[in-house]
Amino acid sequence: MRSVGTVLALVVLATVVATFARRWRIPAPSLLVVAGLAVALLPGTPEIQISPEIIGLVVLPPLLYASAEELPWRELRAVWKPVGVLSIGLVLASAAAVGAVASLVTPLSWQMAFVLGAVLASTDPVAVTALGRRLALPPKVQVLVQAESLFNDATSLVLFRVAVSVAVASAAVGWGSAAGEFALLAGGGMVIGAAVAGVVTLIRRRTEDPVLETVIALVTPYAAYVLAEAAHASGVTSVVVAGVVLGGRGDRLTNARIRLQLHAVYGTVVFLLESVVFSLIGLALPAQVRALSDGSRAWPLYALAVAATLITMRMLWLAPLSAVVQRKGGIQRMNWRVPVVLTWAGTRGVVPLAAALSIPVTTKTGDALSERPLVLVLTTSVVVVTLVVQGFTLASVVRRSGIALEPDHTEREEAAARCSLANAGLSRLDEISELEAVPDVVLDRLRRGLTARLDDASDRLGQADGDGTPTESADLTYRQLRRDLITVEEAELQRLYDHHRISDTTRRRLQRSLDLEEARLADAYAPPRD
Repeated sequence: MRSVGTVLALVVLATVVATFARRWRIPAPSLLVVAGLAVALLPGTPEIQISPEIIGLVVLPPLLYASAEELPWRELRAVWKPVGVLSIGLVLASAAAVGAVASLVTPLSWQMAFVLGAVLASTDPVAVTALGRRLALPPKVQVLVQAESLFNDATSLVLFRVAVSVAVASAAVGWGSAAGEFALLAGGGMVIGAAVAGVVTLIRRRTEDPVLETVIALVTPYAAYVLAEAAHASGVTSVVVAGVVLGGRGDRLTNARIRLQLHAVYGTVVFLLESVVFSLIGLALPAQVRALSDGSRAWPLYALAVAATLITMRMLWLAPLSAVVQRKGGIQRMNWRVPVVLTWAGTRGVVPLAAALSIPVTTKTGDALSERPLVLVLTTSVVVVTLVVQGFTLASVVRRSGIALEPDHTEREEAAARCSLANAGLSRLDEISELEAVPDVVLDRLRRGLTARLDDASDRLGQADGDGTPTESADLTYRQLRRDLITVEEAELQRLYDHHRISDTTRRRLQRSLDLEEARLADAYAPPRD
């Protein structure tokens, strides 16, 4: 019962802190980690033991799925080459660099230093998405950071398994078998994720039950993860692929009412899980420090050295890569602000912590793995440093770099898109008025509503004019025609996006606006319940 009370108290604490973080416009993950640390240092706070199975099976799948769903296909296709370079090359280089530094400056053996490097080599998709959600980064930069963190799991997982086998079993490094394992993890994860997405697509196209749709959406990431892990493939890669595929088709799989419900349910789930998991990171560190031996008391210096190594290695890779990309794009004068932002956005988080917690306690011979506590402390410390230091300063770095999109830019883009949608609706309305016998009061009401959109007064849609109250028949005709016009506006919205006239963020925002109006029309048309 005490553990249940602790969990409930943690949920309340995390929710309150995350709420204040949103109000103060502070990165929620960073503030949650600080709050977790503060609570853990209070007298009488129970010691929190984090299970890697709980994080890997319960927390990670829905958070990864939600992050993957936000990846737009268009920008992802444009950055897949640098994403591949970072997901493989940078992970290998970071693991080697951290392993070398850790073996030199810490008491860790080279085997356990290699384990630490493999654990911290990849950026964390949960932390990157949570921190970058409120930043006005250019679409390609945002997708590059997010996609890298989502697709580097297979590389880091192979390295981790190789490193653990060396540390626990003193086995020789078989790089040939490691390459085969990487192909199995990445390829198998991609195939299983795509298969799960295909099956879910078939099911969701054949149902319009909101409850069933919600259950399917919640189960999908867990199904992708469990099936991939059962096949010894990468569960993270499987969830990511399923999320990317279904996210690109989400608007075509369901109706407006279900999309709104899924958005609300998943938003709540992601908010709660992110709040709890980042609080747990802060809560876990003091207990891990208390488990250290006396010879590891300089762990703060070790953690800073490892964090500095990760940041330096990331900059050394991103600077030349950015220069090559810009040169191919025809830019003669190199812009170094982009690699600086990309470097500072490479935070660590939940995935490295789960990997470190899964390190075996004993070797194959049954001896205790005495260096495991220090690896846990250094992993958690580096996660805390990146979330707090980089998290609290990332917005300032983006702002000073000058690459952030100005609010006026997004507002102009959205306003222009709304004008295009309204004009498309007016054109369709003119066709309807010429081909069908529609009451003048209905045509006038629709035309005034669309004209009001052009004047930034879309809230006036659906209001009755001053000439009299429409009859029930005219009101029904209005709703039917307005839904037809919404279909036209959705087609125009997709055309604007396909022709690179608007960003994915603007497309999602306007699609949600159309969904809200369509849901209101459906509610008004629904027959009364008994």
